[in-house]
Amino acid sequence: MQEKRHASFSGRLVMLGFGSIGQAMLPLLPRELGIKPGRIRIVKAREERTGIAAEFGVEVLATALNEGNYETVLEPLLGEGDFLLNLSVDVSSLALIRFCRKRGAFYLDTCNEPWPGRYDNPELSPSQRSNYALREEALAFRLDKGSGPTAVLTQGANPGLVSALTKRALLNIAADTGVEVDLPACYEEWAMLARRLDIKVIHIAERDTQISTQRKRKDEFVNTWSVEGFVDEGLQPAELGWGSHEKHWPHDAGRHGFGSDAAIYLNRPGIATRVRSWTPLEGPYHGFLVTHSESISIADHLTVRDNGSVVYRPTVHYAYHPCDDAVLSLHEVAGKNWKLQHRHRIMRGEISAGVDELGVLLMGNARGVYWYGSRLSIDQARAIAPYNNATSLQVVGGILAGMVWALRNPDAGLVEPDDIDHETVLEVAGPYLGDVLGEYSDWTPLQGRSPLFAEEVDRDDPWQFLNFRVN
Repeated sequence: MQEKRHASFSGRLVMLGFGSIGQAMLPLLPRELGIKPGRIRIVKAREERTGIAAEFGVEVLATALNEGNYETVLEPLLGEGDFLLNLSVDVSSLALIRFCRKRGAFYLDTCNEPWPGRYDNPELSPSQRSNYALREEALAFRLDKGSGPTAVLTQGANPGLVSALTKRALLNIAADTGVEVDLPACYEEWAMLARRLDIKVIHIAERDTQISTQRKRKDEFVNTWSVEGFVDEGLQPAELGWGSHEKHWPHDAGRHGFGSDAAIYLNRPGIATRVRSWTPLEGPYHGFLVTHSESISIADHLTVRDNGSVVYRPTVHYAYHPCDDAVLSLHEVAGKNWKLQHRHRIMRGEISAGVDELGVLLMGNARGVYWYGSRLSIDQARAIAPYNNATSLQVVGGILAGMVWALRNPDAGLVEPDDIDHETVLEVAGPYLGDVLGEYSDWTPLQGRSPLFAEEVDRDDPWQFLNFRVN
């Protein structure tokens, strides 16, 4: 792959965590940002799986961070102008953002994480365990901060890259349908464009077809990215941005009662909640409604208000069909009452074929549904970068884009993916995404439904959540 640096970084970089994404990311830091291995330090909980770091001559500090020691451990490693790249789980994102602001350091993560004991605490309500609550805490922190060292919250593939894909998809639909529009310059203008295009629903529609020569074994969770990260978010309550067009309230839904009110939750885990969706290669499929912060932030940023009242908002949620062995792993987890297997395996070198098709599916426009996103095969991923599969490379592209934006905008304070210039994101991430394309379809969630069993659906309006959900 031809070298093209979008930014240069002369400070120190600390990578917190070194799982599948950290290992995929490390070889690209010198290529993209010119960071010499001697200026990179990895901090991870255990000494295991450090071979790739040793190959690149990067020092590893095997220390598990907790509420009592994280400042002591990180203070010698991070100062003004340095960068903390947080790819860990079970370390509070907000605590790290506070720390980096105090130290004058850049920050980026791919998921808004709490300290351990929040996701799986039965004494907490579903709302307290939600991504909605975590986001509101971060937004409350930045409320009176303004500028400061740039901290990019939740910037991977999804959340992250998909917010940029959504903006590009809106512009593409406008161009394809003859709607003249200037490039929106603020949230309100993006929201008005979505309303003008009559976008009622946005799915983050992903189908991962990567397969391995080594099939899943009993008591083993197999995935193409972090097992712990996937199961943590999968056992949170299902969450979705709640659209202004919705007429039917889900029987197990709840409102949070604070904050933006852009999203609701269901009283069931995301990996026990299936929804209908569509991608160009797969066609119709059943995905899992796993909570992701983009489901909330995209819905919030595309909200139109009139005198304080919501007059437009799309329904937004993830519709994820992971690789086949991950689906088998989820079935085993569910059968064991949501207890995680003892063995975990990330598929990489043993993958024999497959594609990760990740994009946004915009629905409601008269032209039809429109999917726009990345179609990346395992062969393409291996040709682009070492130590990657198709899934990890899409995440890496989003991370690199967020880092470049942060370095170009060093005093932006705390930002979400929706705050970032989408053109920069797609320019930087593009070489890592394989085929980036858009495709229209006449699919709706009511299309081809079997007449063998009666269903309670609203056939007068196909874009109701009632029609997408698989009970």
